[in-house]
Amino acid sequence: MIRIFIGYDRREAVGFQVLAHSIISRASEPVSITPIALQNLGTLYQRKTDPLQSTEFSFSRFFAPYLAGYAGSAIFMDCDCLCLDDIAKLWAERDSQYAVQCVQHDHRPANATKFWGAKQTQYEKKNWSSVMLMNAERCRALTPEYVNTASGLDLHRFRWLADESEIGTLPTRWNHLVGYSDDALEDQSILHFTEGAPYMAGFENGKWADAWHREAASLRDASGNACSE
Repeated sequence: MIRIFIGYDRREAVGFQVLAHSIISRASEPVSITPIALQNLGTLYQRKTDPLQSTEFSFSRFFAPYLAGYAGSAIFMDCDCLCLDDIAKLWAERDSQYAVQCVQHDHRPANATKFWGAKQTQYEKKNWSSVMLMNAERCRALTPEYVNTASGLDLHRFRWLADESEIGTLPTRWNHLVGYSDDALEDQSILHFTEGAPYMAGFENGKWADAWHREAASLRDASGNACSE
């Protein structure tokens, strides 16, 4: 079973639904998809809203190893992603010598804001944590107490690991930052609409938005319901 955790923001419910559909419709192995939603975590999540966080799951993503029982492996991804490939191929990239594997971007956006007017922040390892292949047993430092009290930078820069050698790399196709590369669409496995997804006002017709809208249409066709974008 491929365990997948997706960051959930109540404002991006349709993003979660379309992403989950894009994973399930292409997977060659059984998948278990769990939204990490604040309303489901109850008192487990105790952080106050940080003025710099742009989504509800900015920090709750780091509960994934705890929710996995610190056993086996798990994939985490933001809900503003779209899967264009068999997720079993990403699962096959697991390497037990690492605690976490991710695409190691050198992401330095020049714009001051992103979706919903959120401030664009600059920091080392930006967007590394947006798609993670995690060895849950080796992520025991991510206790609920730590996740609730550590700084955002310490969490996203993987300061909870003993050594940076515990971070492995993934091919860039597994977390392609839309708008920051001219690579062809057919060369990508996961699109990440990090600056604004096609279901957000002002980004409906952005680069590769057609791929997301096709997936949303496929979901509507499959369900037979009028799933609003």
